[in-house]
Amino acid sequence: MQGFTAHFKMIFKRDTYYIYSCDHRAGHCTRFKQHLGLLSTDYRNAKREQVKESCNRRLDNHTTCNPMKIKRQTMKQRILWLPATIIIICCTCALTCCSGGKDNPVDAERQTFVPKSPNYDDPTMWVTADGDTDGMGADIFYVVSTWEDDWTTTDGKICHYADVWNPEHRAHMADLELNKIAAYMSRGNRFFAPYYRHTTIQAFMSNSEDTVYQRTRLSVEDVIEAFDHFQAQRDTSRPLILAGFSQGGLAVVELLKHISDDTYAQLAAAYVMGYKVTKADMAKCRHIRPAEGEADTGVTICYNTVKDVKYVLPLIAGSAICINPVNWHTDATPAILHDTITITVSPEHHVLVATGYSASEYPPFRGFLNVGDIHSCEPWLYSECLEKNISVRAKAWREKNGQLR
Repeated sequence: MQGFTAHFKMIFKRDTYYIYSCDHRAGHCTRFKQHLGLLSTDYRNAKREQVKESCNRRLDNHTTCNPMKIKRQTMKQRILWLPATIIIICCTCALTCCSGGKDNPVDAERQTFVPKSPNYDDPTMWVTADGDTDGMGADIFYVVSTWEDDWTTTDGKICHYADVWNPEHRAHMADLELNKIAAYMSRGNRFFAPYYRHTTIQAFMSNSEDTVYQRTRLSVEDVIEAFDHFQAQRDTSRPLILAGFSQGGLAVVELLKHISDDTYAQLAAAYVMGYKVTKADMAKCRHIRPAEGEADTGVTICYNTVKDVKYVLPLIAGSAICINPVNWHTDATPAILHDTITITVSPEHHVLVATGYSASEYPPFRGFLNVGDIHSCEPWLYSECLEKNISVRAKAWREKNGQLR
């Protein structure tokens, strides 16, 4: 690897030797420790129990036993192994330090780019809309989904995140989703949605839970920071709505784990659209209570839509809960949407099954989404139902908290 300089240094200290592997370009050294045992020069102080055990084995075989001879033989054997041991350790160190390519975490870190973090004091980091004309609506905190591919900087570094300071990336989030969501969710409410460094689609296309978890940690941190800023500014006597689609739904689940009990008491409902809520999520978080009807409060609404249960994508839709946003049933009672579409919960698979709906407006995406699932429809197909339900739950929360007579 060009520009790489390293050296190895060995230091002996009584029964232990240390090998130091130093990478001058990275500016750090790694120490490997190895015990020499009887290679100590003071081998006359060797462990007597080892010698005694060896003698006993020889006496059992009716042979004579000379403890000092055994010590010398053991010493000789271990000295013979020393060069091989040192060579193996040195080779391992060299391979660890010098290996290049994608499997080297240090090398990978140098070749990736993480965009500058958002400043949520800056109004340009938010999409907002105020449609609460009578002051009796809810405050909605919405988290956008995924709009970016992996991209490369001018100096050749790959980036796995949206750049909130990039006008093009902000336009994707705002024009393709946030403004359209605000158009129906802000009616009678106040709408707030932060730009954040959402993880690119490649993490989800990996179909790896580990990859999604590792990469979305940065994204979730942005969302939590934005929410804390929002929560500190808003009137907490108003009902709170959390909502997010796809990766935004993932972030809503993580927000429910983050919020305090005091904040949870302000929650009218959380909407996880097009993402899963697992048993593990619910076991970790007492703030996640599955919705059971149309007007319960402090609950989580979760749904994913497919044409057939065979198209469930576990990474995204492998949920433990589901409710029908058309009739607000959790059982298999069918509901008719737009006169021709039937929406039914599969209680076994915890998804919505849509029949009588071609979903042609949502073409397959790279063989990953919309291939029998209808992932892209989640915040749009049910928009009228969601708009009405936000109002119903906000009103129910006010009644529960004595704000309505």
